[in-house]
Amino acid sequence: MPGRKILTDFPLTPTAHHLDDYRARGGYETLAKALHSLRPEDIIQEVVDAGIQGRGGAAFPAGRKWQVVNPHDGQPHYLVANADEGEPGTFKDRWVLEYAPHQLLESMLLCAYGLGVRHCFIYIRGEYDRPLQRIQTAVEEAYAAGYFGEQILGSTFSCDVVIFRGAGSYVCGEASALLNSLEGKRGYPRNRPPRLTVQGLWQRPTVVNNTETLANIAWIIRHGGAAYRAIGTEKSPGTRLISISGHVAKPGVYEVEMGYPFKTFLEQDCGGVAGGRALKAVIPGGTSSPILPPDIIEGLSLDHESFWDVDSGLGSGGMIIIAEGTCMVRALAVMLRFYHHESCGQCTPCREGVGWMHRIIQRILHGQGTNEDLERLEYIAKFNTGTTICGLGDAAGAATIGILKHFRHEFDHFISHKRSLCDGRLELRCAS
Repeated sequence: MPGRKILTDFPLTPTAHHLDDYRARGGYETLAKALHSLRPEDIIQEVVDAGIQGRGGAAFPAGRKWQVVNPHDGQPHYLVANADEGEPGTFKDRWVLEYAPHQLLESMLLCAYGLGVRHCFIYIRGEYDRPLQRIQTAVEEAYAAGYFGEQILGSTFSCDVVIFRGAGSYVCGEASALLNSLEGKRGYPRNRPPRLTVQGLWQRPTVVNNTETLANIAWIIRHGGAAYRAIGTEKSPGTRLISISGHVAKPGVYEVEMGYPFKTFLEQDCGGVAGGRALKAVIPGGTSSPILPPDIIEGLSLDHESFWDVDSGLGSGGMIIIAEGTCMVRALAVMLRFYHHESCGQCTPCREGVGWMHRIIQRILHGQGTNEDLERLEYIAKFNTGTTICGLGDAAGAATIGILKHFRHEFDHFISHKRSLCDGRLELRCAS
């Protein structure tokens, strides 16, 4: 088994997401204890001690982000749970919203208490229907039980939460674009500095964290930061939710202890590649993380440092398994069509460059490609990296460079023979 569980350590009964079931598991006891026996700075210190890294992709330590906020600066502070889960292949935050919504809410309350936050927001992906219903029900239950509102549980702490439904923009998963959307503006990413913890929502200090990141906080405060750091590896503590899809026998969401061997995870826990086919490649953390062939990934463990060492990453935890027989030219075409469609158009390199890349790959697919097209595709991909406000240009570039690095021969064959090297029976399909 993939080690100790933090977020999924309870039976998935039909009522597991309701308040009564959560309280039967000890839910909100940590909040009650914290409001009467812990100082706000104690909450922050436990998270710092835990060393938990952001689960949205960047893996920045949450405690270090929180330490930037001065709870005594006289300004209103805001907390936002980023549930705008639009990275292709990623659906682990959806699991939290559907099955552990109260764990997220209690964790947000503890975070709000530590940061001096009066108003919290949950920015949820517009396409999420049942997750929205579940979190709305949980919020209603929490208000009725006195966990939100004025003077919570007889303390001096007051806090409210608002659920905000996005309109379907991939770019709004980026923190600053998300805040612009919350303010009713066009969802364009912002130039930084200033950091959002200094000037965020309505130009006030704002902490934006991924849903999975925040959902861990209640466990950390209950058991202590040292207990959390004792799980996983030294540089990547804790557990990780992995949503695995594609050509895999048992797709779904799995909680693994950081450092768990990838090969064991795929073959034993997930049943291996579907249909008994050979493994061709893995996208480890959503399509914005560079693809890896079997000879590299099979020896890795599921932690950040292992993947960074091979120029990839765990990213958002959206793992896509690709079996032999999949045409990598068509796979890249799927990715570039997505990124071209989702570019907000604010930055010229992304607006023009990703569109150019998409047109090149379409030309190759239609038998009109040249060897110069591959050189141009790689050049544009590298030029996009680091030249845009948000990471969309980098993501499209990383996907392109990664596939060309490991599967260039398939593109050469497609151009020379005007058809795929593969049998064409399999397609890349990933959940999102």
